[in-house]
Amino acid sequence: MKKDIISMNDMAKEEIMEILRLAKKIENTPEEEKLKILSGKIVSTLFFEPSTRTKMSFESAAYRLGANVLQLPPAEYSSLKKGESFLDTIKMVESYSDVIVVRHPFDGAARLASVASIKPVINAGDGSNQHPSQTLLDLYTILEEKGTLENLSIAFVGDLKYGRTVHSLMRALTHFNPTVYFVAPQILQMPDYLLENLRKNNIKYEILSDFRDCLDKIDVFYMTRIQKERFLDVDEYEKLKGVYIINKKNIIGKCKEDMIILHPLPRVDEISTDLDSTKHALYFKQAKNGIPIRQAMMLKVLEKEKMV
Repeated sequence: MKKDIISMNDMAKEEIMEILRLAKKIENTPEEEKLKILSGKIVSTLFFEPSTRTKMSFESAAYRLGANVLQLPPAEYSSLKKGESFLDTIKMVESYSDVIVVRHPFDGAARLASVASIKPVINAGDGSNQHPSQTLLDLYTILEEKGTLENLSIAFVGDLKYGRTVHSLMRALTHFNPTVYFVAPQILQMPDYLLENLRKNNIKYEILSDFRDCLDKIDVFYMTRIQKERFLDVDEYEKLKGVYIINKKNIIGKCKEDMIILHPLPRVDEISTDLDSTKHALYFKQAKNGIPIRQAMMLKVLEKEKMV
């Protein structure tokens, strides 16, 4: 039976920890040995919406394991312009590939791809739904810095309605008994179905509109941008885009000494660059951690874990 990684809803706690442990083993493996692991394999990256970090890190991760990479051409140069359907594209690409990595603007697209394909599919983000590779690298970063994932206090700040990184990470965190603070304007607060899931799992959470109300309590400050591409009304976006901005003045001396700041990136102006050089800023290291995590995901779906 083929393996896919589509949603954090599908992953048990031990499966999550297995991937984090595998990523650490990969990180400690000499580069020349890594190049042999997926030699002869082909990874196809199908990105139907813009991406920098996720696309490049999946491709870098594949190359560093010795695999080759096929990229979906821009829509104007592919058969999509001729009217080829998403599912036909998946069926076509599976014949050229060993693994398919999919990003798509529509919720549920990665699940559709996994059903259509006989080859393993990895979700690189589907609409406002899930982003499992980002979640796993977030967890890896937290574990590396804190030494544990258990019983931490975490604030999610910004666009919690459309932010798939938040939705995905929150699903995973239910395994680790966190205390959670959701900081957003009411119009961008966490969807009710996700809050209901937290209640079912007895996860303590608070709904806030000002991060200063929890700043001295939290271990992890997870900042997100207001996502312009998800808004139908540009004027509504303009009203909300600068609602939360953090900088040295409103963070340093007001938070825990060992609090870490994470951000899935890209940032716009919600984190001032004056925080970049502080000990709290982990977002660039977080992005770098995408390489071993995405390598671990590929090995997992190809059942090559024992090669490390």
